[in-house]
Amino acid sequence: MTIQPGAGDSLLDPSLSAIMSERRQLINLAYRLLGSLSEAEDVVQETYARWYAMSRQQQETIESVGGWLTTVASRICLNLLGSARARRESYVGEWIPEPLPERMEWSGGATVDPADHVTLDESVNMAFLVVLESMTPAERVAFILHDVFRYSFAEVAEIVGRTPAACRQLATSARRRIRDSQPPANPTAHQAGIVRSFKQAWEAKDIGALIGLLDPDATATGDGGGLVSAVLRPIEGGEQVARFLVELADGAPDLAIVERTVNGQPGLVAQLDGVTVAVYAFDVAGDRIKHLWAVRNPEKLRPWTAG
Repeated sequence: MTIQPGAGDSLLDPSLSAIMSERRQLINLAYRLLGSLSEAEDVVQETYARWYAMSRQQQETIESVGGWLTTVASRICLNLLGSARARRESYVGEWIPEPLPERMEWSGGATVDPADHVTLDESVNMAFLVVLESMTPAERVAFILHDVFRYSFAEVAEIVGRTPAACRQLATSARRRIRDSQPPANPTAHQAGIVRSFKQAWEAKDIGALIGLLDPDATATGDGGGLVSAVLRPIEGGEQVARFLVELADGAPDLAIVERTVNGQPGLVAQLDGVTVAVYAFDVAGDRIKHLWAVRNPEKLRPWTAG
């Protein structure tokens, strides 16, 4: 789960190339902390703005440019997380982290800045990000910085303004949340097979097959953000989810369902006239789908639809 530290771990010449070389590291960090690529991009932009607001003399006193940028970006994220819960309360319906395609599947292809790509590993799968949403801001920052980016607790303490012992406890609490909420990992090929069978059953409107693939306590959560139609509350129960999906298929006969990688895991996208209108992520436990997340908010589908 470790994201290898970048050039920021060594003494850097504070030149433009050295500063910009940290961009991908910062995007990766901010996305994991916020669950939103658009917000992560804003954080990185603000971080650079603060760097360039300093005089050259002030910049030259900084021993590690990468360390300074990471500290500033982390603190901006911490502040944003502190206000995120209030913003979530005013959000229309359920809020789901912004889904990301595989690197070569980003709309726009080679025109997309490679520095804007997020490394897709187990620390960005949708189930993991949803658990992160349940953490306190301090837990989330301490856990991501230490367990994913391998910062020491002394370094984390300096960033979040707590003692190393307190940060260690925060990370321990976060690990417990992860452990209690996530089933043992399945091989990717196995998950892909379950998702493919789900796709085929959905296309065939086979309620029985869908129920067989869904955990009896499965939940389906939609995110339209008030911009497009979506269920406002999670649908609970495998049979209820299956019936909803068949009704959805009946109401959208021209919808094409395509297998895609979503946040590094097997997923599906729904396309209308070749344009992605929904992205589906799954949490598979054993041979059953435990959670299904459907992101329809067009503002969260930019990497899937932007030309």
